[in-house]
Amino acid sequence: MPSMDVAEAKARVCAEVDRRADVLLEVSHHLHAHPELGYEEHEAHATLTGVLDREGLAPTRHAYDLPTAFEAAHGADGPTVVVCLEYDALPGIGHACGHNIIAAAGLGAGLAAATVAEALGGRVVLLGTPAEEGGAGKIVLAERGAFADADAALMVHPAGADLRWMTTIAIQQLRVAYEGKAAHAAAAPWEGRNALDAAVLGYMNVAALRQHLAPGERVHGIFTAAGERPNVVPRHAAMEWYVRSPTLASLEPLKERVLGCLHAGAHAAGCGFTHEWQPRPYADVRDNLVLLAAYEANSETLGRPLADPRLAGGVVGSTDMGNVSYLVPSIHPMIKVSPPDVAIHTAEFAEYAGGPDGDRAVLDGAKAMAMTLVDLWAGPALLAEARAELAGATEGTPPSP
Repeated sequence: MPSMDVAEAKARVCAEVDRRADVLLEVSHHLHAHPELGYEEHEAHATLTGVLDREGLAPTRHAYDLPTAFEAAHGADGPTVVVCLEYDALPGIGHACGHNIIAAAGLGAGLAAATVAEALGGRVVLLGTPAEEGGAGKIVLAERGAFADADAALMVHPAGADLRWMTTIAIQQLRVAYEGKAAHAAAAPWEGRNALDAAVLGYMNVAALRQHLAPGERVHGIFTAAGERPNVVPRHAAMEWYVRSPTLASLEPLKERVLGCLHAGAHAAGCGFTHEWQPRPYADVRDNLVLLAAYEANSETLGRPLADPRLAGGVVGSTDMGNVSYLVPSIHPMIKVSPPDVAIHTAEFAEYAGGPDGDRAVLDGAKAMAMTLVDLWAGPALLAEARAELAGATEGTPPSP
């Protein structure tokens, strides 16, 4: 039986976050000032594990054979809750997704919850998850057993409002290449086969497809190779595409339609065509409404009521947390860092992520998550309901938000 009541435990974890406020904000600022791309987050890995060492949690560095992943656990043999820490940045615009806040808030939540874990009969795992921005870090970790013993998983994500969830859609990345034949573009263009033309035609086909996409579907791509000199018929061209749909199931037919458009460009220009779907597609997030209700109640006590993103103007994106949500009850709420009109993945959002609003989000996010861990450890029925909800969702009947 727990040796501490819920109210006492929640007051304790909030006080523990406040006691570590300087450390948590220093971590957030340091990560913000030293942005690193996916699987290259060596400074973040050293910084976060260094704090865990000083706190006596003895982290496992380079966990699950990933150089920039880590894991630290504390508590009894009761329900295991994983707090996910992200810390990779974006090329050119740094922490424009605010992963410095995710890492610092997760660190604070885990450290605070660890102080009551044994009293409540629970176990907390702080999991450092690299390469969320396209590198599928959590999916690799899941494949290697990181969530095998988890009863729940949670994290918070910065945004322009406090929202119950992010509208997440499944995604798979596609790389395509066109092979033509070089020729002098002025002297004998008829001898060539223009790979750039093939790619442009494929791009235009996808552009035409867009007007027939279902609501929630997204397709966007870039040219990564387009020839070498204007006076040489391009012999090689390449593109990279993101194909997104509301669920993994609806993603499959859309992938075939996009691939058909791109392949048709090769046929029209008389060029060769190859494609490669990148492994580990991201799933949609199935936010567990039972867990979300607990988090929402805790967030409200901090003066952060959560809005319904369908009414307040939500955030649309994709994350590898979606794949975790298919395995264990999970939540991915959004915490306000910037004004509503400042979008994530912009330089302006990066400024807010490193400023006073980002600091407040670190501390409030840590407290809300830590209090939610208290709820999960103190109320076995809550976890049972969360598991039942997940079981229904994985059978194809997810509850309506």
